[in-house]
Amino acid sequence: MSSASDPLAALGALPGVAESVESVRKAVDRVYGHRVMRRRSGEITSEAALRGARGSAALSGADWALEEVRRRTDFSADAEALTVGAALRLTAEAGQLLSIWRQSPMRVLARLHLVASGTAVAGDVVGRPRLAGEPVDEPLVDLPLPDADEVAGRLDGLARVVIAGGSAPALVTAAVVHGELLALRPFASYNDLVARAAERIVLINSGLDPKAICPAEVGHAEQGAEAYLEAFKGYVSGTAEGMAAWIAHCGRAVELGARESTAVCEALQRGAA
Repeated sequence: MSSASDPLAALGALPGVAESVESVRKAVDRVYGHRVMRRRSGEITSEAALRGARGSAALSGADWALEEVRRRTDFSADAEALTVGAALRLTAEAGQLLSIWRQSPMRVLARLHLVASGTAVAGDVVGRPRLAGEPVDEPLVDLPLPDADEVAGRLDGLARVVIAGGSAPALVTAAVVHGELLALRPFASYNDLVARAAERIVLINSGLDPKAICPAEVGHAEQGAEAYLEAFKGYVSGTAEGMAAWIAHCGRAVELGARESTAVCEALQRGAA
């Protein structure tokens, strides 16, 4: 595929991106090569999903302790509980949508918003991009909101890129999907949670992390909201330097997610978890 028809390919050549891609690959390979993975990979996947959901919720303002997330069954009490519940549902649903993503990414995004909303969001705004004049509840990202026409056009472009595939590394594609959805905020609510769930889908579906044991959400939370938003501003700027910084930030998030699962493997090996 030529660079003209593969718009993400050029991003892989930006300064520092190849190094980020290689560093991520090595981190992922290390955790996949852990001896515990040979016999208990299902447990690692489940734990990574829980920790990923906790991390995504934390970035959205619901920074609960892991054990609190683990023990709770009711996520309807208040705004933070709704956020944690949405993150848990999204993480669980992401694995069910892998086969649909490359054929119909918009269908997947609609489903993700529907799942995130649960019963907390009423009306016909659920599961579809917002229309002109409709408000967006997105406390994390305080940047100008693209209008509905721009959202529709850029979502269509993003869908075409996903369906076409290409030669760009999985990290680059995941970072662009994440950044574009965060920039557009196409839904009435839960856009940042949906964006991180979509990043998760790309990382799994690409084959980089097929068992979903390297939760980038953990790494995004560990780096902190301030660093997350600063890197995201680089994406929004559209400059080569800014895009490279955002991709590197997402790469570091995957590496930290891999480190988290390595720690879980070590704990299981010791019989401590």
